[in-house]
Amino acid sequence: MKTLMAPWRMEHVEGKTDKLSGCLFEPPGKCSHSKDRLLLLRDNRTVVLLNRFPYTNGHLLVAPTDHIASITSLNSLSLSALMNMVSSATKILQEQLHPDGFNIGCNQGEVAGAGIADHLHFHIVPRWEGDHNFMTVLGEVRSIPEHLLATYDKLLPHFQALLQPTTSPEQTHE
Repeated sequence: MKTLMAPWRMEHVEGKTDKLSGCLFEPPGKCSHSKDRLLLLRDNRTVVLLNRFPYTNGHLLVAPTDHIASITSLNSLSLSALMNMVSSATKILQEQLHPDGFNIGCNQGEVAGAGIADHLHFHIVPRWEGDHNFMTVLGEVRSIPEHLLATYDKLLPHFQALLQPTTSPEQTHE
């Protein structure tokens, strides 16, 4: 028998985690990333965080910077930026973690399962053939194969690269 260890989850399982002041999706300051807050990217319209209590390795949360509860309240620029970031984040996870698939979704409203109902956010959950989801159902345990901060370090450079201005084809030819 193999032993599966995820010791950082015990505080969450036992209900001992500190309550956040303010909104998880509105980390204080203006920095584009913060390892302490698991913030991989913050730009003018979106925020990307590693889920502190993930379903699987690489579980991301992508939210608009605006404190909005409903997708129907976003203007077209913010909606486009949010969907583009969901796409970019999925691509980074695919290239860096090589999952076999993804669960991508948004629970809007408390009755729909949103843990933070007043700030719209998407979950991007990488999935692998033969992963251990049955353990959550049977034993209320999750198996995460890589430490959360190791995943953060692996993904951060790729999210920070999204903040760099791209060079247009016209600029590459002198």
